[in-house]
Amino acid sequence: MIMTGSQIRVMIVDDSTVIRGMLGRIIDAESDMRVVASAPNGRSAIDLLRHREVDVVLLDVEMPEMDGLTALPQILAGNPQVRVLMASSLTQKGAQVTMSALALGAADFIPKPSARGALGIDAISRELVGKVRALARRGGKSPLPAPSPVPAQERRSAPAAALPLGVGDHRGDTPRVVAIASSTGGPNALSTLLRGISAGFSLPIVITQHMPASFTAALAERLQRETGRPCREAASGEPVLPGHIYVAPGDFHLTVMTREREPIFRLDQGPPENHCRPAADPMMRSLASVYGGSVLAVVLTGMGEDGCRGVREVRARGGRVVAQDEASSVVWGMPGAVVHAGLADAVLPLDRIAAHIEALCRTSS
Repeated sequence: MIMTGSQIRVMIVDDSTVIRGMLGRIIDAESDMRVVASAPNGRSAIDLLRHREVDVVLLDVEMPEMDGLTALPQILAGNPQVRVLMASSLTQKGAQVTMSALALGAADFIPKPSARGALGIDAISRELVGKVRALARRGGKSPLPAPSPVPAQERRSAPAAALPLGVGDHRGDTPRVVAIASSTGGPNALSTLLRGISAGFSLPIVITQHMPASFTAALAERLQRETGRPCREAASGEPVLPGHIYVAPGDFHLTVMTREREPIFRLDQGPPENHCRPAADPMMRSLASVYGGSVLAVVLTGMGEDGCRGVREVRARGGRVVAQDEASSVVWGMPGAVVHAGLADAVLPLDRIAAHIEALCRTSS
C-alpha cells in the first residue's frame, strides 16, 4: 500500500463538522484505515499536509476561504503521492463540478452524505471504504496527471502497437464496434483514449462507465467537447450509428439488440451486476451476441471485476480484447481481472491503446 504503517491514512476536508464526523466514523470503524487529520476548508488542508503524512484525502467542493476546486491542484502539486476523492452531491451541478475536479486530477468521487442520512449511509460507507482501499493499494505510484488538450491536427494514427500476448492480429473479423468498460479513474482515461483516436475513425464506440444518473450526461458532454465527435447518453430504440460515441446512462444497463436486422440500443433497470448498474458485462454480452467476432472490447482502469465475464463471451465469439496495463491504471481491478483470466489479446499502457485500436480497425475506418 501507499502508507508506510499498517493503516491507510485519511484526511477529511469539509466545512461541516457533522459531515466530518460521519465520514470519520466510517473510516475509523475499519481496522486498516484511520483519520489522521481533518480540516474545514482547502487552505487549512494544504497547511496540514505540510506536516502530516496522508494517503487519501476526502475533499468537499463548497467551503469557505478556499473551495475544493481551488485547493485540489495545490494539494496534488505539493503531495504527488496523495490520492483525492471528491465528495459530490448527486445533482446536475454536482456532476459538472465533479467532472471539473476529475479533469484537474482527482482520482474519483463519492456521494456526499446528507446530515439527515437521506442518501443511505450504508451504501455510502461501502463505496467510500472500497474506494479508499483501492486507491491506497496502488503501490505508491504517483497519481496519473490529468489529460492535457490534444489539438485536432495532432490526432494522427500512430504506428501499430505491439501485442504483448501475441494473438490479437489473428483473432476475429474486422471490428465493427468498439466497446469500452471503465470505472475508477475512467473519465480521464476515456478522455485520453478517445482524444488519441483520429478524426476519421468511423466505428461506433459504446461505453459503460460506473457513474450515477446525473453524472453520465455530464461525462458525455465532456467527451463530446474534448473529442469534437458526437457523444451522448444512449437511448432505447435508437440505432447504433457509425462515428458516434454512446455512454450508458446512470442506473440503466445498456445493451444492443437488432430491429429489422439493424443494431439498436436497449436500456433496462434489471438487477445490478457486480454491484453496478450500469454494468459492463451485459453490454459486452449483448454486443457479442449481435456483432459476433466483430467486437473490439477495451477494459480500462476500475475497481472490481465488471467486464470480465462479458469479454469472455466476446472472446468466445472471436472478438478481440484489449486491457489497460497496471502501471497506467488508477486501479487495476477490472483490467487486471481480464488479464489474470487470460482473456486479453493485448495489455497496453493507456497512451498506446488508441493507436492499437486504429491499427486493428484500419480497414473499417
